[in-house]
Amino acid sequence: MAKPSPKLEWCIVRLGEDLNWWVSEISDSVHWDVDGLSIIDPRQVAHILDLLDPLREYGFQADIVEAAFIPFMIKESLPDNKVKLTRAHESLLESDEKLFALPDQVDAEKGPYADFLDHITKLRVKFLNDAIDFEKHLTVDDLEEDIREDHHNAFLEGRALHVFQEITDILEYVPKGFEVDEDVGETREASEKKGGEEEAAEDIPEIEDENIEEDETMKWDDEEEKKEEEEDGKPEAEESEPEDLDALDDDEDDDDDDEDEDGERKPKKKAPAKKSGKKK
Repeated sequence: MAKPSPKLEWCIVRLGEDLNWWVSEISDSVHWDVDGLSIIDPRQVAHILDLLDPLREYGFQADIVEAAFIPFMIKESLPDNKVKLTRAHESLLESDEKLFALPDQVDAEKGPYADFLDHITKLRVKFLNDAIDFEKHLTVDDLEEDIREDHHNAFLEGRALHVFQEITDILEYVPKGFEVDEDVGETREASEKKGGEEEAAEDIPEIEDENIEEDETMKWDDEEEKKEEEEDGKPEAEESEPEDLDALDDDEDDDDDDEDEDGERKPKKKAPAKKSGKKK
């Protein structure tokens, strides 16, 4: 969806006492009124995206979010806690840059930002009805009525409503007297997965052992039993006794006699005596 206000190329924002950013000056002053115009900083953008994540399984539409905000990036710092921002032509949901997000409020009642608020309100109601066991289902009117009361009180006190608070009031809304586990989406998904596995297990027919024909690959039990029997049947190694030294000498003497061809032992020839070096 094409962004409106082609002349909107930059804006100057200031840090308020409430630590939120407010627009002080804008390039398209014809279509935009800076009185009470707020903008979301990168830290707040990241927090909103985290709050939107559990709503993805309830019909979340990313294009509605993209159309509702105009991204800006920091160009330079100015005195008096002011910063000049320039238009960024990047996706707010997919960009790795730290982007500011200006809600498209040119048409406050039917514009993209109004559509965004309606969208997340419906998704939050679906989420709460799934997470909490109400006696009577929560409706969009119930949520809007509770939030509208808080916003009206802020108006009576003379406090401007920042868009970050307006959005988080919806995404963090829980009826009074109730609590909700924000991880219910993950828990629900895990429960459904477990239930699916149990159903799949029930569909597997049981097989009786007696009907299974044994093949060569299924005889490991017999092989193990056979191996154990062979090991049990082996005689234990006899303990070696220390040899008699005298017997050992006799054996060495016997080894000096060589056997002849008939198997009879013959005395070993003695080496000839060495001749004396003296002549007679």
